[in-house]
Amino acid sequence: MKYRGVGLIMLAAIFWGISGGIGDILINKGWDPIVISFYRGAVAWLCFIAWFLLHPKINWITSIQFHLWSLLAGVGVAGNFTFYFLSIEAASVAVAVTLMYTAPVFVLLISFILGKEQSTLFKWGCIFVVLLGIVLLTGAYDIESISVGFVGTVAGITAGLSYVLFIFSFKNASIIGKHQASLMSAFFAFCFILFLIMDKEQASQVLTSEDIGWFLTLGVLGAGISFILYIIGIRRTTPTTASMVAMIEPVTASLFGVLLLGNSLTFTQLLGMIFILSTTTLFSVKQTEKKA
Repeated sequence: MKYRGVGLIMLAAIFWGISGGIGDILINKGWDPIVISFYRGAVAWLCFIAWFLLHPKINWITSIQFHLWSLLAGVGVAGNFTFYFLSIEAASVAVAVTLMYTAPVFVLLISFILGKEQSTLFKWGCIFVVLLGIVLLTGAYDIESISVGFVGTVAGITAGLSYVLFIFSFKNASIIGKHQASLMSAFFAFCFILFLIMDKEQASQVLTSEDIGWFLTLGVLGAGISFILYIIGIRRTTPTTASMVAMIEPVTASLFGVLLLGNSLTFTQLLGMIFILSTTTLFSVKQTEKKA
């Protein structure tokens, strides 16, 4: 039971990795990334409403502080998805993934400043090894083959900062109130923000498209189920541990590409996977044992 929180976050990250593969399929079919993100969140929001309505009186929270944290979490999710896709468009997937997963560095810094974590050589070492693994896995070390522009770099870092925002906001909201209410409020903000900036004409075409099944799967698996698992898991662990464990997402996305899309992995990429999985496992075990 002591590893339950870590296990739930790990499972959520696996689903996020799979959703990345589904998103890649939809992008290759010509769908706008912002439209894809909107439906991912909108379908999930419907799932959270259904979950909330099972026990509405118990789940409803009147705390203003709770709803502010939940709305901030929604802003974080919207920013993470949006700036991640902007980074891909302006630079490359490798750059976007590598920059977005600098988030644990910011999480540890903020946790250290707030007095929630102790800054240790072990923690910084784990973050460095995992980031190295992501660079090897994504191929971001090959400067000649990727394009790194100012816009792509800023967007990638902003995606990571947005990720930090939703981690801390979810953590604070879940301490005050119920999972159902925090997720429902957060994804209402998410849907509202993306509705304002997306291509509404293309969004309406999704409803009659033959790809509607992919969109529904993306929403249910990539946000509905995964965020339920994540927000339950984060109540049982620290923000730093949650952000570290979630870094297995690019591993899952790569394996999805190998198994279903016919991609192949080089020795360097496999080495990157080993770095990520072994380090996150070691870090999670150490942190859980320390809390026990």
